[in-house]
Amino acid sequence: MDSSGLYRDITGSARSAPDWVQSAFEVWTEYGLLLFGLLFLTVWWRARGQADPRAVALAVAAPLATAVAYVASELVKSAVDEERPCRAVAGAAAPLVACPAPGDWSFPSNHSAIAGAAAVALALAVRRLALPAVPLAVLMAFSRVFVGVHYPHDVLAGLLLGGALAVLAVLALTGPISTITTAMRASGGRAAVWFTGPGPARRP
Repeated sequence: MDSSGLYRDITGSARSAPDWVQSAFEVWTEYGLLLFGLLFLTVWWRARGQADPRAVALAVAAPLATAVAYVASELVKSAVDEERPCRAVAGAAAPLVACPAPGDWSFPSNHSAIAGAAAVALALAVRRLALPAVPLAVLMAFSRVFVGVHYPHDVLAGLLLGGALAVLAVLALTGPISTITTAMRASGGRAAVWFTGPGPARRP
């Protein structure tokens, strides 16, 4: 797939954008994934207060599924060896951020895979989180093209790969983690009960 033309259009628009827009995208593309981490913690903390162990299982599975997506994206990236567009596309505007070093391949986008997986896993854990999480994932993916370090097809592939693997990983992990959660709650151990929440039997 050749999305060089679209890459030129987006990076050209980025270079002509106001300084505050450029700065906002630079900050978001660098630190935006931390917001998904905060959402993971919030969902887990909320799940501890619920009687159903499946809530805790979904909360714990979300970051694990995201990690699976990241590892998979790294494996694909190592196999494809696509050069970064900030070095390969002639006539494109200079990137807003430093072009990654040679050997840090472009396809697929790790950031997009992580964001796509996180958004899907969070939506599976708490359905209403789909409304903010999915647009944030798309914004993360777009930012990687906007700052000039990925082709459009890199980020699209990353989103699809991450989202698909998140569904599979959450489905595979939820049952076993639910069983472990129930056992940890029943054990009465202070650390175990703190992590999983007390469960229905220990509620006042």
